[in-house]
Parts: sequence; structure tokens; C-alpha cells
Amino acid sequence: MVQELRNVRREVLPNGLTVLTEEMQQIRSASIGIWIKTGSRHEDPERNGISHFVEHMLFKGTTSRSAQDIARQVDSIGGNMDAFTSKECICFNVKILDEHLPNAMDILSDLVLNPVFAAKDIVRERGVILEEIKMDEDSPDYLVHEIFTQNFWKDHPLGKPILGTKETVRKFEQQALIDYYGGFFYPGNMIISAAGSLQHERFVDLVKQKFQHLKPKQNGFKQTAPQTFAKIVTRNKKSLEQVQICMGVPAVHISDERRYAAYVLNTLLGGGMSSRLFQNIRENQGLCYAIYSDLNSYRDTGCLSVCVGTSQEWAPKVVESVVGEFRNLKNEQVSPEEVSRAKAQLKGSLMLSLESSTARMSNLARQEMYFDRFFSLDEIIERIESVTAEQLQEMSRDLFQQDKIAVTVLGNLDGLKITQEQLAC
Repeated sequence: MVQELRNVRREVLPNGLTVLTEEMQQIRSASIGIWIKTGSRHEDPERNGISHFVEHMLFKGTTSRSAQDIARQVDSIGGNMDAFTSKECICFNVKILDEHLPNAMDILSDLVLNPVFAAKDIVRERGVILEEIKMDEDSPDYLVHEIFTQNFWKDHPLGKPILGTKETVRKFEQQALIDYYGGFFYPGNMIISAAGSLQHERFVDLVKQKFQHLKPKQNGFKQTAPQTFAKIVTRNKKSLEQVQICMGVPAVHISDERRYAAYVLNTLLGGGMSSRLFQNIRENQGLCYAIYSDLNSYRDTGCLSVCVGTSQEWAPKVVESVVGEFRNLKNEQVSPEEVSRAKAQLKGSLMLSLESSTARMSNLARQEMYFDRFFSLDEIIERIESVTAEQLQEMSRDLFQQDKIAVTVLGNLDGLKITQEQLAC
């Protein structure tokens, strides 16, 4: 194994802001991310979608730049600026050539620190976000996942859509956005990470120039871990040609010590073309075009889900086949060859994912956010390698239980029913 020494450094400013850098000498680009440790799971029900709305509004102009100025200035240095909101964080990021780092930092920090939240922009952006919600509702594989999530973490903010609903988004006014921004955008709740062609000291100086005047503040929010519900939900949508199925079980949270076994289990169950689900349900039986499993882990909970699109007549057979794979993993130990193939696939995708400065910048921030420490690639690979067939079987027995399986079915159902008995594994 090649020892890969990553040049990672961390500094915390007196006001509580954390700065992380990774120098990558071999490339010319640099990526900067400003991460806010809040997301849709920290919203009250009537404010669902406000994190995402605020993320959009920060691009609409600052006290010294219009939205057009921001766009033009990023384009004029050949940069790529983006942002996203997730369940547990908001991130604003930019990727540029190293020579434009100070300039990019100036634009990005202005965006995050000096938004204006102009009333006319709020009205316009509300329309944009309502269209984004409609676009997602028109996408069946997105919609089935959203319905699944809402029922799986029922009555908890984690189950609510990141974009919010048409009802909540229509109600957001200027004061609510300003209050939310003021409540979460403060130094102790921020991480600034950068990776690429840069020098740590010089980057920290740039951050200090922009951020050291911010006053420290205490984090007031605490949240309970959500309960999960194993419901069978069917939603009729006559316009669809296929039936979309999402099945899932509660899984490990993001820092659970058993997470490496869960990664390997997810990979061999539905993580690629050699996975059991793909080989059995698509290749051997020809029941679908796409099928995969996904492991979503959060601070205090997680979900291992299987998603597939099939025809209405084949849907019961597909559910039965997925449950059959759960049963096999519980009853029989995985062969050494299959274990090593899943590990190799996992390690390969991990290494390939760290080839860009943006991926490394994200990797640094997420590790800081969830672990308060940095895991080297060698350490992660060692942990993946140490997973045994016994651990995989034990985890399968733990996860795949009939009374824990939640199912959502969306499509032109025409009387299709999925019963609790069909989930016996």
C-alpha cells in the first residue's frame, strides 16, 4: 500500500471559526468551501425549506455587489461557483486557478457575510424555488425517495424535504430569512476548508482579513434523534409507465464504529454492476433496468435503502427478490472472493473520488464536522480491509428484519398491493 501523506492543516481563529487546508503541489487549481453546520433538519415545520431559500438568496447580491456582478466576476477569473443545502449543512464553494485565490476569497466571503435579502429578490427567488420543487416532483425516482423519507422519519425535520413545500416556501418573508441567517451564520458554526495549489499561512491570512471581526456566539440548538417507522406506503400516479419502489431499513449513524462493515455490505448488496441486486434482479431475471442500494448516514441515525423501477406486473416479484437477498445475507456467510471484490470496489471509488481539489476540500470539512479529527486514506483503507465475513453476516441480521423494513411504491398501481407477509426475511 502506498503511504499517501496528505498535507492537511487545521487552525481555529479566536472567534471559533475553523480553517482547514490541504496543499496539493501537483495541480494548478484550488477549491474553497464555506460550510455552515446547519441544514433542513434544524428547521421548525413551518420554516421547512428556509436553509435552502437562504442559500439561494446569498447569490442575489451583497451590500457592494449585485447578483450580476457576482456572476461576472467569477466568470472573468474562469471560476466555477456553486452552493448546496443538505439535511445537515449548507456549503458555498468556488474552484479557481491558484493565481485567483485572493480574488475568489473576496467574492465568496462577500456573498456569505454581506447579503442584502432585498424584498423584490425574495419574490423572484420564491418563483424560482417553486419551479425547482415542481421539477423534482416531475422526476419519479426523486419523488419516491422523498415520499419514502417523509414516512421513514415521520414527524421529524429529517424527514422533511430540503427544498421545503409549496406552502412553506410561499410564506417566507424578508424578516424570517434575516432571522434565520443571523441565528446560524456565525463563526463557531462555520468551517472554511480549502484544497489545491495554496499555502496554509497565506490562506489563513486571507480568511482572517474577512472573518476575524465576527463576534463569537453560542450554539443554541439541540436535537433529538429521530424515530424510524416501517410503513408500507403506496402512492398512485397514473401518468407513470413504471412503478418506482424504495425499500429501506434503519442503519448506522455516521460515526458508528461499525460503519465500515455497513459500507462493504451496501457495496456488495447494490453498489454496482457486480452487486447481488444488479446480478440477480436485472441480469438473471431481467425485471428492471436500474437497481441500486444506498447508505445514507446522519449525525444520529441512518438508512440503508434499495431503489428500483419496474413494471406494475413485476413489482411483487422484485420486492420478493430484494427480500430474498436480505435473507441470503443473513443466512449464509459471504464468500472470501465476494468480500474482497466489494472491498476493492469501495477502495477504488474512494481513491478516485479524492482526485479533485473540490472533493478533498469537501472531505476535510465533513471529517471536521462529524469527527473533529482527520482520517488519512491509509487509515480508512485499513478499516475497510479489516471487515470480516462474520461482521457482514452479523450486520445483516441486525438490519434486515421484517418489522423494520419500510416500503414506498409509486406509479400506476392498478390495485397493486404489497403486504407485510411479503417482507418476511
